[in-house]
Amino acid sequence: MDKKKSIQLDWDAFRQLGNPENAPEEPLEKADTSYLRSVLRVFIEKKHRGGKEATLVKGFEGPGEILESLGKTLKQRCGVGGSVKDGEILIQGNQRDKVVAILLEMGYKQTKKAGG
Repeated sequence: MDKKKSIQLDWDAFRQLGNPENAPEEPLEKADTSYLRSVLRVFIEKKHRGGKEATLVKGFEGPGEILESLGKTLKQRCGVGGSVKDGEILIQGNQRDKVVAILLEMGYKQTKKAGG
C-alpha cells in the first residue's frame, strides 16, 4: 500500500495558489483565418501576353504576406512561374483546373472558375 506524502504549505504559499497574478498566461488566440472565406475567382487571360495564356486568381481578401505565400505555393505546385501584383496572383500557362483543385485542398471553399 502506497502512502501519499502530505505537502505542508505555509499560509503565504497557500494564499498565492488562489492569486490571479500567479495564474498561467492565457493561451494565444487562434490565428485569424477569415481570408479562407474570401471568394476566389480563377481566370484564363490571353490579352497583353503575346497570345500566351496565363491563369489569374482574383478576389483574395487578407494580409499581403499570406497572398505572397499563396502565390509561391501555387507556382511551386503547378511547376511554373508567375507573380503576385495588385492583389492578384498570376500563374503562367493554362493551369486553371490545377489551381482550383489546389485552392480547394488548402481550405479555400469558395473558389470558382470564371472567364475564358
